[in-house]
Amino acid sequence: MTRFQSIPHGGTDAGPPVRHDFSTNAHPLGPPPAALDAVLRADRLRYPDPAYAVLRARLGDWHGVEADRVLPASGGSEAIRRLTLAAMLSGVTRVCVPQPGFGDYAAAAHALGLQVTAYDDAFQLADSLTLPSLVWVCDPNNPTGASYGLDEWTAVALALGQSGSQLVVDQAYDALRLSGGCALPQAIADGAWRLVCPNKAFGLTGVRGAYLLGPRDGLWIGRVAELAPSWVLSSEGQALLEAWTTPSVRGELEASLPLLREWRASQWTRMEAMGFDQIDGGTANFWLAALPSPWLETPEPLLEGLRATGIKLRDASSFGLPGLVRVSVQSPEAVEALAAAMLTFGGHTPLPSPPSRHGAFDTTLPFDTTYPSDTAPGESAFDDTVRGETR
Repeated sequence: MTRFQSIPHGGTDAGPPVRHDFSTNAHPLGPPPAALDAVLRADRLRYPDPAYAVLRARLGDWHGVEADRVLPASGGSEAIRRLTLAAMLSGVTRVCVPQPGFGDYAAAAHALGLQVTAYDDAFQLADSLTLPSLVWVCDPNNPTGASYGLDEWTAVALALGQSGSQLVVDQAYDALRLSGGCALPQAIADGAWRLVCPNKAFGLTGVRGAYLLGPRDGLWIGRVAELAPSWVLSSEGQALLEAWTTPSVRGELEASLPLLREWRASQWTRMEAMGFDQIDGGTANFWLAALPSPWLETPEPLLEGLRATGIKLRDASSFGLPGLVRVSVQSPEAVEALAAAMLTFGGHTPLPSPPSRHGAFDTTLPFDTTYPSDTAPGESAFDDTVRGETR
């Protein structure tokens, strides 16, 4: 019997409970209260509309596209599998994936027997497009957090047109950009498939819900729609996507970003003092870092030791980057726990603790406010750390 080989991911695993999870790219404050409320109020007694007509119209209006171009999916991974299958059924034999990059792109292609070509950057991708291909670009990239500029998008677009290839832009982390903005020109976006995964920005990764935006010319839209199972979204997934466009939720999400920027800067300084060699240049809420020198060649004892204490880092070996980890922005409480654990494992002496208040958000709450790791089900850390302090 062939044994199933799972694809490595961050987040929940088979180990003991994680108290401080640097391995997940989800929002460290958990869900905006309005989004959580919408999910908890989802109608579980009835089937959703299998066509998701109201949802698709709402998302289409928000993006400025026809509702027919909006295709719900039960998470980003399901969308990747379905779109890759549609490409194969349409005659595509090659898939181009970023390296390093999210492993599901290549896994979906390999499962269908398609040729996989990895590329390091936009210009290498452009040079490699000599035959029609399905082209994946993650912007911001997972795991680097890097984002294409206009020159890179222009080079890719020219090669796409000359080779007859189809672009897919994975925008799963766009809503959690902490610097810069998306440079994807509208003309290129109109010709591409785009993947949107709100559950990461909402800190609700256990609620599976995402959607694809099809290209303006309609390429493969009918086939991708036909390949979806009936009721591809649960009631909770539908509620999550419906909440994505509401002004209250968008306002709460935007209000949280300055705090995440402050946390990112503080965490960077703290991790530098711990001996991590961090790789700059990203725009997202996560980045890559080389482990302190004693652990570069044999990272497993450190990562397993941290995991045993309830701290999880994302081993980047599965991205082809041994000795590196991907870390996400986490609360100062979590960073202090990491610093203490690293000291136990022989890491560098950490810097003095940061101030006990939120800086720009300094009103009433100290850093020892309850954070998602010990937030009860049905509650949200947004209530104390963002919403209460910005009004």
